[in-house]
Amino acid sequence: MAVLIAGAAALWLLLAVVNWLLVHWWVLLVLALSAAGAGLAFLQQRRRRARWQDLQRQALRYEIAQIDGLHHRDFEYAVRDLMRRDGCADARQVGGAGDNGADVLATDPLGRKWVIQCKHRRNGAQGSPVGTPDLQRVNGTARQLYGAHVVLVVTNGRFSVRCAPLAQQLRMHLVDRRVLADWAAGSRPLWELLPKVPPPSRSTPLS
Repeated sequence: MAVLIAGAAALWLLLAVVNWLLVHWWVLLVLALSAAGAGLAFLQQRRRRARWQDLQRQALRYEIAQIDGLHHRDFEYAVRDLMRRDGCADARQVGGAGDNGADVLATDPLGRKWVIQCKHRRNGAQGSPVGTPDLQRVNGTARQLYGAHVVLVVTNGRFSVRCAPLAQQLRMHLVDRRVLADWAAGSRPLWELLPKVPPPSRSTPLS
């Protein structure tokens, strides 16, 4: 009996609300307009925030001394941010345990997939050189696991003399201290500073 009474009361209340809204229909209109205005304001704010973030990325610059002072993990984030500045919207830092030799992954505006290994040296050019094992490590996974078109090792230091010929043989790219300084402090995308980075191919990986 109590259930029936409660159900009848609920039905009566519902009918009363509906009848009230039919008489005061303008209340629904006001609520709808308010909701639409709030949604529009939210979208405009989000667009303004996105534009501001784009402007910040476009203005991003690093002097080589700043890069030298970074922690090795922050160096990876700096490389990621520079790739984003160049138009790689999906650039992300993946370095850490189980990274399979990749520290930064990115896709450039031409559709090329980049796999980047970052080697930071606290003493810059005075630190130990990056050696061929570092190249072999990222080369062994970049194309097989990540489908890389461009395989890159970047350092704020220097490479050993054996790295350049090996990189050429493995179809890899090296960014040493000089190229890094030009890239980080300038406004040209990295692929304009590197030799032999061809347009993307749908059939075969690019070097």
